[in-house]
Amino acid sequence: MVTTGFGYIAASDVYDFNFVLILFGVLLLACGSAALNHYQERFTDALMSRTKNRPLPSGKISPAKALEISILLILSGIVLLFVGGNLVSTLFGILNLIWYNGIYTPLKRKSSLAIIPGSLVGAIPPIIGWTAAGGDLLNAQILMIAFFFFIWQIPHFWLLLLVLDEDYKRAGMPTLTSIFSKDQLSRITFIWIASTAISSLFLPMVALVQTEIVKYLIVFSVILLTVNSLKLLKYSDEYSSVRFAFRNINFFVLFVVSIISIDKLIL
Repeated sequence: MVTTGFGYIAASDVYDFNFVLILFGVLLLACGSAALNHYQERFTDALMSRTKNRPLPSGKISPAKALEISILLILSGIVLLFVGGNLVSTLFGILNLIWYNGIYTPLKRKSSLAIIPGSLVGAIPPIIGWTAAGGDLLNAQILMIAFFFFIWQIPHFWLLLLVLDEDYKRAGMPTLTSIFSKDQLSRITFIWIASTAISSLFLPMVALVQTEIVKYLIVFSVILLTVNSLKLLKYSDEYSSVRFAFRNINFFVLFVVSIISIDKLIL
């Protein structure tokens, strides 16, 4: 919802009733996609400590009912996207659903590198908002926004992997720790975090930022994120540095989105 709203504001400099419809459309579509994912992964979820108490593996709801709820949420989300936006934004919403549930979900059972194509799921929501507001798909601003969110998804997932690696292995999922040691993966993840930070510096270069203070705030946040993530260069089994980096990179993205949105709407 946040990244979709960011795309809408970036294209229009306003928020209106259609903005609300688009956000709720994406919310319902995302909930439907998540419910469908629970249905698809109900057997592997039962094997993982993190997911064994979800409604399906715990027996709180039947697979048929979960599928029914998923379809209802997906259809409701598609309708709201079409009413609040247009055909293009609706098609991108459907594409994200297909990419997550139809491509990424089965692919992650086969490849430890599935997150790389799977990161498109994070790049598409701002495009939904952008096109719903009438933005041009070939505009450099939306291409840069989508790239920024694409890059962020990779360290976001790999930081989770560093903590939940054994859980994924119990479920029979291929993980990068079969290729790299956790120490190596920690250092690789730091490089991706730094790449995410640096990619945010391109946002002002495509005229997304109007005021100098916001540009300085982005630069400051880039330095802060990078310095705070240096702890990843020395991996610790206590996971404190990993959890700290996970919170930091998510707060960083939220901060960048928030200050640019405020800049577009108010300043």
